[in-house]
Amino acid sequence: MNHSTENVSLWAAFILDILREADNLQSSTDTQPLKDMVSSHNLSNPFEMLPMQLYNEMCAWAETNLGEEAIIKMGFAIGETVYPNLIENGIIDEDSAPLDVIEGLIIAAESMIEDPEGRGWEILADTSVSLHMKRTQTFNSKLQFGLLEGLIQKAKVSKVKVSYLKEVSEGDEFDEYFVAWENQ
Repeated sequence: MNHSTENVSLWAAFILDILREADNLQSSTDTQPLKDMVSSHNLSNPFEMLPMQLYNEMCAWAETNLGEEAIIKMGFAIGETVYPNLIENGIIDEDSAPLDVIEGLIIAAESMIEDPEGRGWEILADTSVSLHMKRTQTFNSKLQFGLLEGLIQKAKVSKVKVSYLKEVSEGDEFDEYFVAWENQ
């Protein structure tokens, strides 16, 4: 996987989601280091493009210092930012199926993230109750569990479960995720 973040940027909204969720956590860990990381950036416009490297550093700090559960919750928070934007821009509607929602995520990633290499997500296989996906962008690996589960839940399905099929941390070239659910 190409781990370069050179010339890659994303919406400030996602950085704001990380900060907001860190503040919401009932943790004894001081989250001031996250605030310090963004102190030289203007966060007043959620659509301002900020460096992916900054976002990745914040996610890495959060995962290390706040824990895996916290970074997954941050993924849910980011899904809460992405989903209404998908609806507002007519990419999906409230009755969209899980595959449609994830195809919408792929489209959204192309506009919410500027990457000269066009990295993001790929759908490798799908069924009526599952998806096999590959992460090609440098997003935090664990955060994606919350993002994917939260977005799929919006598709009015139940018992959503996200698991790894392949992991960069285990020596694989890409993280691949299996997302399964039950239709209602």
